Amino acid sequence: MSDAYAPLADLLDRLGELTGRPGRLPEVLDVAGLSHRTGIPVGVVVELLSGGRAPEVGLAQRVRQRLDFIRETRRRPDGKRYSLDELARIAGTSRQWLSEWRKSGMPSLEHTDRLRRFFGLSAGFFTADEQEALHEALQPVLQGLEVDADPLLRLRESGLVRLAARAPQMNAHQLATLADLAEMIITSEQAGRA
Repeated sequence: MSDAYAPLADLLDRLGELTGRPGRLPEVLDVAGLSHRTGIPVGVVVELLSGGRAPEVGLAQRVRQRLDFIRETRRRPDGKRYSLDELARIAGTSRQWLSEWRKSGMPSLEHTDRLRRFFGLSAGFFTADEQEALHEALQPVLQGLEVDADPLLRLRESGLVRLAARAPQMNAHQLATLADLAEMIITSEQAGRA
């Protein structure tokens, strides 16, 4: 059986290389933001980023913790906490069912999916264990740092660099298509910065 922490450890090693802070990632990453996206308490995020382990938590307990986490960290537009009645309405169920869920930790997939979508949470928010959730949340961070470290990385991965290298063998129509594609990419990047 493989170590469930191995993918996260590999990702943390790479982040350490890119940031120049191996073993000190909590100093350079947005720990509070990672906690908010994953439903993992800040202290556990720090522990995992430092190469430690998360406390063992069963699925039912994890689901209960993540629901409570939503209640504590997500706010209505007026800044107030969502009531259990409001959360039940969002989930498409009754307050009684939601209260039972908080006791048992075993919701229906339909209701958790409604909550997840309403709050813009990842697909595995309620069920992913801590290392899986953090691994997923760190993927965009890693991709951003890799692009910063090597701006041509996305072009190489997509095959555009190889395609451009074949330009001398292309006919006029193929070259025009390649130029149009490059122009679309440049325009998209400029729009993204604006």
